Parts: sequence; C-alpha cells; structure tokens
Amino acid sequence: MDLVNELVSKLGIDTKQAKGGAGMILGLVKDKLGAGEFAKVKEAVPEADQLADEAPEAGGGLLGAVGGLASSLGAGGVGDLAKLAGGFEKLGLDADMVGKFVPVILNFVKKQGGDGIGNIVGAVLGGKD
Repeated sequence: MDLVNELVSKLGIDTKQAKGGAGMILGLVKDKLGAGEFAKVKEAVPEADQLADEAPEAGGGLLGAVGGLASSLGAGGVGDLAKLAGGFEKLGLDADMVGKFVPVILNFVKKQGGDGIGNIVGAVLGGKD
C-alpha cells in the first residue's frame, strides 16, 4: 500500500487531500534535508518528489503567521508545521489535520525504510511518532 492510500484509509480523506497534504509535508522535509538525506527518504517513499512538486502552496493566514513567529523563536518543527495550515485549508482540511498526517507519514516511512530514515524525517517534523 502506498502512502496516499494509507492516508486515505487511516484519516478518512479523499485522494486529492491525501496527495496534497502528504506533498506539503514531504516538500517541507525535502527543503530541510540535503539531497543525500532526501534520497534516502525517496527510497522509502518513491513518490515523494512527485507529491512534493504537485502540492498546493503552504502558508498564509493567522496560523501561518503564528508558525512564522514560532520558527523565529526557535521552535523549528512546530513552526514549520503550523505554516502548512493554510495549504491544508486550501484542500478543505482543518488545520489540525497537519498533526494527524505527521504520525501516519512517519510510521509509513519507518515501515518502508527502517528506523534510520524514520528518525531523519522525525527530526524534521518535530520528532513526533
């Protein structure tokens, strides 16, 4: 089962929402990691690049501003995830869905690529698992 199908089945969302949300989160991971580390993520999630490239623009709104403030105060993972709220709203998803996507994605990456790759992604996403 690929990541999109896993998100659809575990979160009760449609395929477009799953692709968009996963793409925004994987895009954040791609932006934060070097090419070598992201290549390891792509081994676990072959569709990672495509999802990231097709994702709607993240950010915007009050939650985006709060995310920017959290980032400036050093709460990197939390602030970066908060910035995704605007993009999730464009998909018809509540901002709190960001927090529901993260553990599903982390578990999928760990299952496909092992704890090492899961820990790399977890570090970018604030260490949640």
